[in-house]
Parts: sequence; C-alpha cells; structure tokens
Amino acid sequence: MRPVQRRRAAAAPAAPRPPRPGEGKRGADGHLAYLLRQAQAAARLSLERALTATGLTHPQFVVLTMLKAYPGLSGADCARVALLTPQTVNVIIANLERDGAVRRTPHPVHGRVLQWTLTPRGRALLAKARRKASALERRLAAGFGKRDLATIRRWLARIAAEFHPD
Repeated sequence: MRPVQRRRAAAAPAAPRPPRPGEGKRGADGHLAYLLRQAQAAARLSLERALTATGLTHPQFVVLTMLKAYPGLSGADCARVALLTPQTVNVIIANLERDGAVRRTPHPVHGRVLQWTLTPRGRALLAKARRKASALERRLAAGFGKRDLATIRRWLARIAAEFHPD
C-alpha cells in the first residue's frame, strides 16, 4: 500500500478590502450622492452616540427641534419637516407626551387637527440635547470659514429644494 499523500491547500488570496472613508471612491474621487450619504450616516451615528446621555433618540431629537422651530405643527406637518413617516412621528409624539415633553391642543379652526408644542420639560430636554449636538456642529464646521460654511449651507439647501418631491 502506498501512503496517502495530502495535498496542501493553496492559500486563498485575501479578499480585497474596501477603502476607508475619505479614501478612493469613498473620498474626493467619489460620486457626490454617495459622499453625501456617507457623510450623513457618519454624522447621524456620531449624534446618536452623543444623544445617548440625554435619553433621547435621534428621531425624538429631530421632532423636538422641529416643534421648537415651528410651534403648533400637526403630527403630519412635523413628519414632513422632520423627514420621518407620520406613523413614526405619532409614536414619538405619544412617548414625548407621556414623558411630559410635549402637549397637544386642538387647532383653533380645524378642531380635529392637533397642534403640538414643547412643554418646559421638553424645552429643557432639548436644550440638554442641543448642547451635545452643538459639539458635532463644531466638528462639522472645523476648518471652514464663515463664507465657506454659508456656501455649503446654500448648496445643501439647494439640493434639498431641487430634489424635493413636492
């Protein structure tokens, strides 16, 4: 009998590694739409981590921010400006109302429409969260002058307006 010879398995080539954010197509050579998505995802994750200490989720923070900016919004209008679904906003508002952060009042003309406003507790909670969000804003703005930031804001606002479905 002949001894069984074992073949050595050829080492499989290492799987290609994608570039890190900021490199290759994930950097200055990338497509604008992808780079916007990548930047938004990174900023959102950073904000979610920062908000953990406040007890708010990112969507709750957005809803509180919109209700401060536009008091008296209906749930549907809040969903539109917060870029969330009406169902999501209904759940968020119910939880915020339960926690005493928002209150509802009937619309003065359209009685079936509920308007939402921040309570003092909601304003305090938002102020605490805003301090965390301000640190992210400073990181985002680092290295840019006022004129550059104004240009970036106009560009982002133009994109949002131009591609808005309405």
